[in-house]
Amino acid sequence: MWNLSFGFFGVQIAYALQSANISRIFATLGADPHQLSFFWILPPLMGMIVQPFIGKWSDRTWCRMGRRKPYLLAGALVAVLVMMFLPNAGSLNFTSRLFLGLNGAMWFGLLSLMFLDTSINVSMQPFKMMVGDMVSEEQKAKAYSIQSLLCNAGSFVAYLFPLFFTWIGLPNTAPEGVVPDSVIWSFYVGAVILIGCVLFTFAKVKEMNPQEYAQFHGISPEATEKTKKEGFVKLLAQAPKAFWTVGVVQFFCWAAFLFMWTYTNGAIAENCWNTTDAASEGYQAAGNWVGVLFAVQAVGSIIWASFIPKFSSIRKAYVVSLVAGAVGFASAAFLHNQYALFVSYFLVGFAWAATLALPFTILTNALKGSTHMGEYLGLFNCTICLPQIVAAVLGGVILELVGGAQSTMILMAGIFLLAGALSVKLIKTK
Repeated sequence: MWNLSFGFFGVQIAYALQSANISRIFATLGADPHQLSFFWILPPLMGMIVQPFIGKWSDRTWCRMGRRKPYLLAGALVAVLVMMFLPNAGSLNFTSRLFLGLNGAMWFGLLSLMFLDTSINVSMQPFKMMVGDMVSEEQKAKAYSIQSLLCNAGSFVAYLFPLFFTWIGLPNTAPEGVVPDSVIWSFYVGAVILIGCVLFTFAKVKEMNPQEYAQFHGISPEATEKTKKEGFVKLLAQAPKAFWTVGVVQFFCWAAFLFMWTYTNGAIAENCWNTTDAASEGYQAAGNWVGVLFAVQAVGSIIWASFIPKFSSIRKAYVVSLVAGAVGFASAAFLHNQYALFVSYFLVGFAWAATLALPFTILTNALKGSTHMGEYLGLFNCTICLPQIVAAVLGGVILELVGGAQSTMILMAGIFLLAGALSVKLIKTK
């Protein structure tokens, strides 16, 4: 189970660098705060398009390299290349305004972000599928908790990279419109770790052949080798109730985390550094501190993930985790002491741990014996992507309605998590 998910450590470093730094990068390139949420539409949109097809194709891929592993490796290689280019968007002197009022640097960054998130999605989903393929129902909660542990450990490392590189002497500020070296080198080192971890899992894990898979899951070898071709619409019509009820909870959770990723940098800069100027030293210092707070969140997730399997009920663990996260977000919106925010984001980590582990535990158990495991997990990813798209589209509107204070958007994230906790009672589990 450890080897199955070890590559997730590296993939999550890439994802965490994107999550913690994209708003900072685009604000540095000249984006208006009311535009920031729109830059977050592309990542979940690409995930929504790509992951169902990765599931569909990998369900039918039985080759010498494995079933899911070829996609894992291909996605990681592309992600490494893009990570070398994305943070250099501001160094290319693309300053003229182009389509939709965005300058060339922002368009370059936007396209790089699209390719980065697509490749991360291609390499991330196979890890979840391999747990569904190769781990028994009794051990899935533990397996996904290990995955959550490695995921948050990767996040912890990635979030601290900019602060670390600033500490060793790399500049944390740069000319207007240019991304600081502390961020650029964070992406470079993250790319190296990503490919190293993925190659470890690729070398250490041997996926089952069709006969072994059929025996393990109690289905006929013929059904395994010749998975019946069914369209996504038909699969959705046949989906277990857990697919839809967990999806409702997912909607509120992922909308909340999209607001966290989009507005934490601006909220911390406003509340603790009293600035909204993206070119100022205070704003960039707040950007480094966001990495520290997200690292605290990762620590909270790592610790809480070890407690989740001890709950007598998955639903109870889900509710407690999301309520704790809601309290964390609500408090973060009003605190002006940068160190007091440690408690807030530690609690947010509880909700993040549950969001990473519990939905997939519930769903893969409900899909026992299905020959469409990958397709269903890919379609289930839409319950992650769609709420982020909705939140990104409405983010600027909501920000204007609340008076332009980005800290209020963090409060909105807490309200969403509370709604998610109330929705857990809809979930039916065996």
